[in-house]
Amino acid sequence: MSASYFQHNHNPIASFEMFIRHLPENRGYLIFAGLEQALEYLENLKFLTEEIEYLSSLPQFKSVPKEFFDYLAQLKFTGEVWAMEEGEPFFAGEPVLQVRAPLIQAQLVETYLLSMINFQSLIATKSARVVESAKGRQVVDFGARRAHGPEASVLAARASFIGGCVGTSNVYAGKELKIPAVGTMAHSYIMSFPTEKEAFEKYLTTFPEHTTLLIDTYDTIRSAHMVAGMKGEIKGVRLDSGDLLQLSKMVRRILDRAGKKSVRILASGDLNEFIIDELVRKKAPIDAFGVGTELVTSKDAPALGGIYKLMEIKTEQGVKYTLKLSAKKATYPGQKQVFRRIGEKGYYQEDIIACFDEKLSGRPLLKKVMENGKTMGKLPSLEEIQKKALKEIQKIPPRVRSLDRPSHFPVKYSEKIKKLRQKLAREIKIEQRLF
Repeated sequence: MSASYFQHNHNPIASFEMFIRHLPENRGYLIFAGLEQALEYLENLKFLTEEIEYLSSLPQFKSVPKEFFDYLAQLKFTGEVWAMEEGEPFFAGEPVLQVRAPLIQAQLVETYLLSMINFQSLIATKSARVVESAKGRQVVDFGARRAHGPEASVLAARASFIGGCVGTSNVYAGKELKIPAVGTMAHSYIMSFPTEKEAFEKYLTTFPEHTTLLIDTYDTIRSAHMVAGMKGEIKGVRLDSGDLLQLSKMVRRILDRAGKKSVRILASGDLNEFIIDELVRKKAPIDAFGVGTELVTSKDAPALGGIYKLMEIKTEQGVKYTLKLSAKKATYPGQKQVFRRIGEKGYYQEDIIACFDEKLSGRPLLKKVMENGKTMGKLPSLEEIQKKALKEIQKIPPRVRSLDRPSHFPVKYSEKIKKLRQKLAREIKIEQRLF
């Protein structure tokens, strides 16, 4: 498309918006994440010589003018970006990101922006659900081995932290993102020694102040008794299989009777928000949960259908609005703003999607974060993003936060934007009849 735009000198200033048409099943809300990486990508956008050589070698580009590849060699992103803050809850239909730039630039960045924001928003939302189900007990990202590749594991660790996880087993993510790195031992460590007792003692010697012992390799109850009789400062034990409710109760009793009430119980093993919710409701004495596969793949809702659509183009004749009228994929035209209104009890009451120039009551959610291709101001730290997310999630009505069959949150359109859409729809239908 960009090659054709260039060849025909069609490169007006265009406005694109990213939004979600429909929430995934059992999701009453989503958490916006991935903006920092999106802005970094835009700031550093460029084509390397070898990339341009590859493109020019493709048969599809055989008839493309050489000047287009010269253009790519000099290309930088020069537009502006408006976006919600990372950690902000959002709902179907609401623009979370707006790109305003020359058409070629705005079109080229579509795939990266969608990939980055779709994935991180998906995982941040899953994390928020898991964390809420734990009711104050800590949740740790254990998903590096089950993520869809090493890069995905790091982004998942970031998004999981935004959603409320307290740490990650991904040491690289800990280093790069300053997320607390946590971990225990594997079954292979225990099996590599002649006895389980020797494995425990050796591990405690290596990590005298940070030892969490995995006690389900052979016999969980026998191992719990072994831990109860050990000397040294043992931080915790981990249960990775079996009936976590009954085992955690039995292990807790064994440890407490031995005077080891400070030893924490960590549970892991194919956990998700529904399993954790049931364990908590049945009062399992579990202090923390390590969640892997279900968290970093959002197994029950593994994809987010975020889309990136052209909303308006600035021409010499003025602004040309665009919209789709097709069933189930209709859009509203023009640049927009989202206003969030709060009810008497402090919960979100409704969101209003309006024309960009409207001034309505409520908190405007879209803010300018990039101008002339440069990020504006200092971006919030990951801890600040997490703090915002956790604070805002508590303002979502409980029925909308429900893990199963959540209620629909009211998102409405302003009268002005509805009238604009009706006017354009009539004009399009008249134009179609002429042909």
